[in-house]
Amino acid sequence: MRHLLDTKNLDRATALRILDIAEDMSDTQSREVKKLPTLRGKTVVNLFFEDSTRTRISFEAAAKRLSADVINFAAKGSSVSKGESLKDTAQTLEAIGADAVVVRHPSSGAPQTLATSGWISAGVVNAGDGTHEHPTQALLDAFTIRKRRFGADSRGRDLSGLKVVIVGDVLHSRVARSNVWLLTTLGAEVTLVSPPTLVPQNVSLWPVQVLFDLDQALAQGPDAVMMLRIQLERMNAAYFPTEREYSRLWGLDALRVDGLPDGSIVMHPGPMNRGLEISSEAADSARSTVLEQVANGVSIRMAVLYLLLAGERDDERGGDQ
Repeated sequence: MRHLLDTKNLDRATALRILDIAEDMSDTQSREVKKLPTLRGKTVVNLFFEDSTRTRISFEAAAKRLSADVINFAAKGSSVSKGESLKDTAQTLEAIGADAVVVRHPSSGAPQTLATSGWISAGVVNAGDGTHEHPTQALLDAFTIRKRRFGADSRGRDLSGLKVVIVGDVLHSRVARSNVWLLTTLGAEVTLVSPPTLVPQNVSLWPVQVLFDLDQALAQGPDAVMMLRIQLERMNAAYFPTEREYSRLWGLDALRVDGLPDGSIVMHPGPMNRGLEISSEAADSARSTVLEQVANGVSIRMAVLYLLLAGERDDERGGDQ
């Protein structure tokens, strides 16, 4: 695997390989000594043009537990904020010998540009680009669903026949996009639930069912309900009447959680707007996997960095994904 830029072009075999390696990484994290020597001598750069403490810390922990050297580069307060281009930054990273670059950028397509421009020879991992994709979030979500569903027997399994409902601000959500592509590749049936104003225009091209009524979707008996954060910072218009109205129609509260089938789980990529898209009772219930998702994120990112920097590069078809 040369880069990880999206899940839309991630084939089933590669996705399962990442999930299975993440299982191995997860096993090592229960040991007293969590560190592995696998990436000793490699340099991983976290290149974040957007704030995201959670994702950056997760990638940093993953790289350090594989014994890589980590450089955290925040665009704010750097020469980037003074006008340095992505190309200049990439060439700087090339000069210091970066082996992998984890990039988060407000512009959709920036990681793709970095990976295909020839400016840098490092492997590139997309940690979120605009409203495009966030592939490692989808992978950790799939990993979490699989682990809750199959436990110790999850290796090699896909998500065939499982029903996943994704609820909320789909329009602005790169998490939703990455999950749609990955979950359907792994065989799950995905239903999107959202106010009509927060549904992307091209959603008819996605392999999903779209509903506007949350209770109708929950009545189908989903195996997982994934609540999306309402991204108020990306909204420059009124997409719904009031927060109270949104919570009533599309929020997951204790009553809706109680009506879910046995074994159904509640997910959220974080950070949560408690009382808006999810109630505290739902977020803190036994069904909630919110903290598991955070822990699983480290295992998934360890697996991705391992495949980029220590896995066999020559045996991957195409070499670009």
